[in-house]
Amino acid sequence: MKMLRAAAYAALFFFAGALPVSAQDVTLTSRDGNVEITGNLLGFDGEFYRVDTVYGELTVDGSGVDCAGPGCPNLDTYVAQVVFSGAPTIGRLLMPALIEAFAIREGYEMSRETLEDGSLLLSIHDPDEARVVGEFQFRLTNSDEGFADLIADVADIAMSMREIRPREVRLGKDAALGDMSAKGRGRVMALEALVPVVAPSNPVQQVTLTQLAEVLSGKIDNWNALGGPDAPIAVHLFDARSGLGQASEDLVVRPAGVSFAETVTRHADGVSLAKAVAEDPFAMGLTARAETGNTLTLALSGECGFALRATRRAVKTEDYPLTAPMFLYLPARRLPKLGREFLAYLKDPTAQLVIRRAGFVDQAPEEIGINEQGDRFANSIAQAGEELGLEELQRMVSALTPLKRLTTTFRFEAGSARLDAQSRSNVAQLARAMEVGKYDARRLVFVGFSDGAGPAGNNRRIALRRAEAVRSAVVAAAETANMDRITTELEAFGEAMPMACDGTGWGRRINRRVEVWVR
Repeated sequence: MKMLRAAAYAALFFFAGALPVSAQDVTLTSRDGNVEITGNLLGFDGEFYRVDTVYGELTVDGSGVDCAGPGCPNLDTYVAQVVFSGAPTIGRLLMPALIEAFAIREGYEMSRETLEDGSLLLSIHDPDEARVVGEFQFRLTNSDEGFADLIADVADIAMSMREIRPREVRLGKDAALGDMSAKGRGRVMALEALVPVVAPSNPVQQVTLTQLAEVLSGKIDNWNALGGPDAPIAVHLFDARSGLGQASEDLVVRPAGVSFAETVTRHADGVSLAKAVAEDPFAMGLTARAETGNTLTLALSGECGFALRATRRAVKTEDYPLTAPMFLYLPARRLPKLGREFLAYLKDPTAQLVIRRAGFVDQAPEEIGINEQGDRFANSIAQAGEELGLEELQRMVSALTPLKRLTTTFRFEAGSARLDAQSRSNVAQLARAMEVGKYDARRLVFVGFSDGAGPAGNNRRIALRRAEAVRSAVVAAAETANMDRITTELEAFGEAMPMACDGTGWGRRINRRVEVWVR
């Protein structure tokens, strides 16, 4: 009877598990002595015990029980431990800066150590108590390994430069991790972009996305096809198992219907890739925006005259086509309190400043005045189709001139009405800003744009429906916002302001978007 009561008691506190520790026998007894749970201690997060019992895995609130047995942790000297695994771009460059800033804000100090296995250990010290209160360990592998470690329960958080694959979602479900593609399991923490680079002495200044795909596939193998010298092109890419290596395939090669050439040189990190390209006048690489080193970055051009560069704002707005969000994927179980506090800190505006200073693109919204968008409006006039007409262009200019464009922009997955990963993160970001009153007494106008395929009237109606769907998603996510204080409106101009050429699939995807304008 006592064990049945114990199971019922533990069920009241049933959450997902905590950080794994060495499994040892423990007995948890309620403070009144009426309930007793015996089993192997699987983890303790500073607040909750996770115990493997005859009734299965149970999680029990430590404030209501006493622990006895060889596996019981010392509550006075408890050290919160969180293990990250995955993309070294995130673990080596970005996370240490964020954790150090978090530690300083909380009144802690941070030390850094490289372990024998090559992993990075960041220790958080409480100077008042003169002890370590937390350890953040980073296994610097690749996105594939990060997901594998999370599924195998040897890591708490996976760091990835790409979205989780369907196969990994299935493996996670088989491992009782739940649906890792569900809302809240994957978080976009910062933004990155892939950029084509060459040596500084190379005369080529830009390349089309089609040409880039053909270079990576070996179809174009001489610089003279790109307006350069008569010399073979040496191609350098990220490791095929890395997130950015896979993003190169997803964003460039596969949409063009080609595959990578067998002669490409692969690199484990962007530093070695950029160094190899900078030292070879006939090399071309595809690397991370934050790791270009001494190379020259090429613009992405289109047959219709557009040229796009991976500026901070172009990456934030996704106007640059090769954006690559940086993800953290979380387990269904509880993390230690210190780990949860760090994840909450990542949403703070001060964390966005740290991200920018580390060389990555943050997600803090910026307002772009009409005087800073001359090229966009000039292109809209130059590329206007016969159906559009001067009257519609004048209507667009009249409506948008008093407003400022937010960098918060929404785009959709290829061939789908589902928002892409960066845009889903933008929904949460904009909703959170509305909840804290950032846009009180202001107008938010959701403006739909489309590609130029089909009649202009139909495109305008499709763009308006997309704008309405995005506004509905943002308002639904802003659960605590006072919508009486915020004016939200809809507008659509269809194909009136293209950002890229409609002659390519990537160009049409860039043009299908919902922008947010504010006054």
